[in-house]
Amino acid sequence: MEQKTAPRWLIWLALWTVYLVWGSTYLAIRVMVRTLPPLLSGGLRFVLAGAILLGILAMRRGMHAITVGRRELLSCTIVGTALLLGGNGLVSVAETKVPSGLAALVIASVPLWVVVLRSIFDGRVPRVTLVGVAVGFIGVGILVLPGGSSSGAPIAGLLVLLFASISWASGSYSSTKFTLPRDPLVSTGVQMLSGGIVMTLVALAVGEGAAFHVSELTRSSVEAFLYLVVAGSLLAFTAYSWLLRNAPISKVATYAYVNPVVAILLGWWILNERITPSVLIGAAVIVGSVAFIVRKDSVPEETPSEIAAIPDLATADAAKP
Repeated sequence: MEQKTAPRWLIWLALWTVYLVWGSTYLAIRVMVRTLPPLLSGGLRFVLAGAILLGILAMRRGMHAITVGRRELLSCTIVGTALLLGGNGLVSVAETKVPSGLAALVIASVPLWVVVLRSIFDGRVPRVTLVGVAVGFIGVGILVLPGGSSSGAPIAGLLVLLFASISWASGSYSSTKFTLPRDPLVSTGVQMLSGGIVMTLVALAVGEGAAFHVSELTRSSVEAFLYLVVAGSLLAFTAYSWLLRNAPISKVATYAYVNPVVAILLGWWILNERITPSVLIGAAVIVGSVAFIVRKDSVPEETPSEIAAIPDLATADAAKP
């Protein structure tokens, strides 16, 4: 893929936007769910973000630009549900009990799960990459096994995060197999809107709407919600999409192992979250293995979505918390 020439400073500005904003989304989610229901707030967040993005595209290009067929809509709904409800939604649920930095570390294992899925269904993964995956899962084990994190996080919350990372990886992997809209911004908007609607309906079905009381809201939770809509789902993804067209994918993919480091530092600095020796060891193992895999195996120019497992991602290329 031929990359467009862009000023070096602009590339780094976009990179740092992705690093800091997506890295901060774990912190914002942790603050948001203090007084907002996790699934309901997450669903509404993506419905708003998707509607805004598609609305902007429609105003700039016309309604025909955001029109998708039934097959594409179904594919977007399936992928969006896996990424947003199974991925982001479960992260929000887990962060009602689990520190944001620890959550970011477990979710950092998503690229490892993507490689596992590729090895199962495609059978085209080099052995050295599988070794890197095995090492990475050792780091996950350090964090998730009972007593491993020594951070006071309940094992149930950590297991929810583990399921979230698997769902996120499944959505990222399946996005390469389904028929999605060719325009990545349209695909993102439809995935956010459809996945957000599904998450909102599930939230209402499990009773989050009835349990929610406006009088219990705090200003910080509302501000975190708005930050996630505007910065996490719109600003950062715009920067990410621009980078995919103007910078080497190997450089863009660095967000996969920079984001958890940013999340840990912000959680420690702003929320006074503990950084224990076992968390540091787990972080080093996971981040190191993800960096190795991204550089060694997961940077083919034709398949960027396999690298961009999250998050606040809200598409196969950007499914971030």
